[in-house]
Amino acid sequence: MEYTVSDLEQWNDIIEEKVKEIGLDYYPQEFEIINYNDMLAYEVYVGMPSMYPHWSFGKAYEKLRTLYNYNLTGLPYEMVINSDPCIAYLMKDNTLLLQILTIAHVYGHNDFFKNNRLFKTATDAKYTVEMFKNHGDMIRSYINDPSIGYEEVEKMLNAAHALKFQTNRAIGVKDLTDEEIRRRKMEDYRNTDCYDSPIIPKVKPKPPEVEKIPQEPVEDILGFIAKYGDLVEWQKNVLEIVRDETKYFIPQIETKIMNEGWASYWHYNILKRLDLPQKLHLEFIKRHNDVIVPLQGSINPYFLGFEIYKDLVQKYGEEKIFEARLLERDESFLRRFLTKELCVKLNLFQYVKKDKNYVIDEISDDEGWKEIRDTLSSSCGMGSIPNIRVVDMSMLDKTLTLEHVFDGRELQIQYAVETIKYIVDLWRHKVVLYTNLEGKISKIVCDENKKITYE
Repeated sequence: MEYTVSDLEQWNDIIEEKVKEIGLDYYPQEFEIINYNDMLAYEVYVGMPSMYPHWSFGKAYEKLRTLYNYNLTGLPYEMVINSDPCIAYLMKDNTLLLQILTIAHVYGHNDFFKNNRLFKTATDAKYTVEMFKNHGDMIRSYINDPSIGYEEVEKMLNAAHALKFQTNRAIGVKDLTDEEIRRRKMEDYRNTDCYDSPIIPKVKPKPPEVEKIPQEPVEDILGFIAKYGDLVEWQKNVLEIVRDETKYFIPQIETKIMNEGWASYWHYNILKRLDLPQKLHLEFIKRHNDVIVPLQGSINPYFLGFEIYKDLVQKYGEEKIFEARLLERDESFLRRFLTKELCVKLNLFQYVKKDKNYVIDEISDDEGWKEIRDTLSSSCGMGSIPNIRVVDMSMLDKTLTLEHVFDGRELQIQYAVETIKYIVDLWRHKVVLYTNLEGKISKIVCDENKKITYE
């Protein structure tokens, strides 16, 4: 190895001084140096020192290790946890320059975690590691309980994992309970004046259906099942664990472009200020270009975020990107700041599949750039996941009715059907899903025995 831990500590001190000069606001930073086997494991467990056991993690590890061993994929230079203190893992096999670049990159992520409103609203960084450890201990206690056992816990986790992203999409907005909605509707009804009709004078609106469950559509399917389903306490706790951990990850899903672009922008500008020796400087340029290289046929979030921040600084100064870092998520970030000039500069285009071929249907011209921007904006983050809501629960037989909020993109029916079966595993009664297929409303029904019918 061309460097020692002492060398990295010295470089970290130098970089941290630059970070303070720039004005980044970050949690205390801790680094751990690990080998590639550890990085494989941490990548599967999303960086957490402790997580509950589930077969999907082992499957993901074997897949990733096989791809890595056959040189079909690489490993991240680092991994950062949104926690206080912030924990980051550095690959032992990285060169000295790559470690320097990575340390600077990590401080960018750290600042973003601490200051972006989604993370500030949805997560409590001080208790992140403790939360995951407590969840892991609780799941293991259920597995080791003779009255429950591994198979029952696995069945609950399988279903919960399939549904975990069917949750509230408005981060930081507190949903009203059915009881609160009922009170509001009744208050509105009592305060509504009669209105005159040309046929029947002084007609009063119909009273609200206060017995209906839910009172308004619910995006949080796991939360609804935990509240109204026929589950015992430990099963509800498993669903709550998956829900809580999903809430932790949603801000990262919603800000992938912004977060990676922010870290890339600052590692680039920090290293430019370090007066690196020529040998390290040449490698710095090479490594930075590797990080932000455009991808063929897809979007590199590091590249797109970096270019948008750079464009904002050129137009408005660095104050503007600090404002964007605080307030935006990827959807609004792209919709507000991905301009026609940037679309042309980055040579962005949109393609679709027709028959068995892919064809370009939009380019970055006077009108096409708007379609490209809007497509990227609507399909990033949680926009890439179908929005399914609970709209009714029968008071007679507990049939659960769901609706797909159709935005022009049809469900992949094979995946939809298998997911409905997982809902039946948890709900234990018939489940109905309404969606739009081939231009018309379709009804998919899954009974208690998981038999599927279409209407």
